Amino acid sequence: MKIDQNIHNMAVLIEFLAGAGLAIFFHFVLHSPEVAYSIFGIGILLSLATYLIREDLEKTRNELIGQYHQAHEVTFAIARISDAECHTKAEAMLSGIKKTIVQLQQGFIPLDETEFYLEGAKCSDLAVRRMKSVDPISNGWHTRGALVNYYQSNLRALERGVAITRIFVMNHEEFADSDAQKVLLTQLHDGIEVRIIFRDELPAISNMSGRDINSSFDFAIYDDQVVTEVFQQSGTYFGRKTCHAVNVEKFIKFYELIEHSSNVLAVDDDRIILASTSPVK
Repeated sequence: MKIDQNIHNMAVLIEFLAGAGLAIFFHFVLHSPEVAYSIFGIGILLSLATYLIREDLEKTRNELIGQYHQAHEVTFAIARISDAECHTKAEAMLSGIKKTIVQLQQGFIPLDETEFYLEGAKCSDLAVRRMKSVDPISNGWHTRGALVNYYQSNLRALERGVAITRIFVMNHEEFADSDAQKVLLTQLHDGIEVRIIFRDELPAISNMSGRDINSSFDFAIYDDQVVTEVFQQSGTYFGRKTCHAVNVEKFIKFYELIEHSSNVLAVDDDRIILASTSPVK
């Protein structure tokens, strides 16, 4: 770099000396002072112009080299791994990072399980109008710490006047299970509008253009502005969050399809039954 700078400075000096020498030649040899002054002035301007151009080119070159090394930093680091097994592990890690970056490019923030339920609780605490969710039936609502804290944020939202609708996804045999009945009954008594949808009644995901065909049917929509969703397949991340308007709109439409096929519930002697089978009184 120092050698390049010295050459750059020498080029400026040579250009100045060439212009000055030519001006002296016209002034003292050809006796044309007017031409000499003109050549000297033009020479100085040309020297200044070429100096600025070279400075700009050098600055651009350094920036491009820096950007190139930054963009290929990970690739260069992997290339320096000599052990074959370590190199394979690094390639696998890089593949996972690429998938995460794709999620971020699409407007989704990947979250681990703790982060996921924490974000859900924050969104529930910030909700002001409506919360809509689809959840597979689970016995963890009253035992798992993360779910308990999340549900407590739901109760706080209810106290503020937020309307909450939760559609549980289950099989027919799960509907009669005592633990599932307890979850449904508790949430109904707490003021949540609870519905269920059987798995064989779920809408075909192929009808949803742009939807992930591996949907977990486990997501929540907060004020039609924020969505959190659990990944169907386990991996590095548990779920994801998005505020991107296009993504949120897709989830809203998907929820409407599920809600349209869901079943309204009723309470009969402390048991949850389908409203369509409720006895006439």
